[in-house]
Amino acid sequence: QVQLVESGGGLVQAGGSLRLSCVASGGIFSIASMGWYRQAPGKQRELVATIITGSSTNYADSVKGRFTISRDNAKNTVYLQMNSLKPEDTAVYFCAADFRRVTGGYAYWGQGTQVTVSS
Repeated sequence: QVQLVESGGGLVQAGGSLRLSCVASGGIFSIASMGWYRQAPGKQRELVATIITGSSTNYADSVKGRFTISRDNAKNTVYLQMNSLKPEDTAVYFCAADFRRVTGGYAYWGQGTQVTVSS
C-alpha cells in the first residue's frame, strides 16, 4: 500500500512562489507515474501536472510556464514548484501516484495541502 504525504502549502501574496513536496512510502519502487491535482471551493478537482518515470511532463494550460513538476527518486519525493502565483491558484493541492504509466485515474492519493494566494 502506497502512502503519500504532501507539505509546503501556505499563504502567499500574488506573484510569489511556493514549493510543494509529496513523499511516498510503502511499495514505492514500482511507482511509474505521479501527479498533482487541485480543487478550489465549489469546483471539481483538476489536473495540474504529471510526470512519468523516463518520460516527459505534462501541465494544465493554466499553469504552463509558471509551475514545474519534478521527481527525486532517491528521496521518493515529487515536487511542484509554483511561481508567479495568482489568486485563482488558491486550492487544496493533492499528490497522486500509480504503478501504471498514466496521466490520470491514479490509484493512490495524498490528503492534500492548502495553498492560498492573496491579491
